[in-house]
Amino acid sequence: MPTALATLTAPALIDALGLPPASRVDQRIPKKLLAENGAPTAADRKLIQDGIEEATWVAAIKPANSAIPDYRDDARNYLELSALTVSTRQIEPGTARWLRLAELIHRAIPYPVVLVLEGQGVVSLSLAHIRSAQNEAEKTVLDGDLQIASFDAPSPDQHAFLAALALNQQPRTDLQALYQGWMDTLTAWQASVLTGRFEPSAAPAHAARRRSFLREYHDIDAQICGLRKIAAKEKQISRQVEANLQIQKLEIKRQALLEDI
Repeated sequence: MPTALATLTAPALIDALGLPPASRVDQRIPKKLLAENGAPTAADRKLIQDGIEEATWVAAIKPANSAIPDYRDDARNYLELSALTVSTRQIEPGTARWLRLAELIHRAIPYPVVLVLEGQGVVSLSLAHIRSAQNEAEKTVLDGDLQIASFDAPSPDQHAFLAALALNQQPRTDLQALYQGWMDTLTAWQASVLTGRFEPSAAPAHAARRRSFLREYHDIDAQICGLRKIAAKEKQISRQVEANLQIQKLEIKRQALLEDI
């Protein structure tokens, strides 16, 4: 566990998961394997080839080494979970290319992945449910939104977040519930970035509501940003006033969301 206000590293984030020792794999993953399985276009294959310095399969969490049952339904098979670390190069953290690389890696692995990306002093934790493609059962697609958060500076809530990530703090009904628990913990962290306080989600429904509020919050942010650009360029005073009034209304709505997150 890192010391207070220490910059988070990929090894520290992996350690915080509290994975069973028997689940450790610690093997390098060839970039060619990721490109062949997760990259549908030449541009995506180039992104994997140029953007990854090294990929490591850290652990495989299975019923046999975790005592957590697998999960199966008509569309999803959670037979095991994988933990990966990927060191990047030539990619600015938080950009569209960073997010695309995370998505491609999730698609390349046939199991739900706890993905830790690291580059330029920034560490990101990425999670995404997956399912088999409807028309191509051998292919994997994301089942819902990619959930990702970056840690580029020390935070007072960092210890609380890392403690909440531990496997023994997660639901262990089955591997799907475990993975959802990690996703809900990440949602709580994303909420803390806005509210200034880290509070684990009380239940899956609470986490789902938080995700909805977070999406709406960021949508409002984008609207405010767009209106500010319009107001800055507008020469007519009346239209500047109109844009600023809209901004004020959106800011009030955004503040109300913060109180509910």
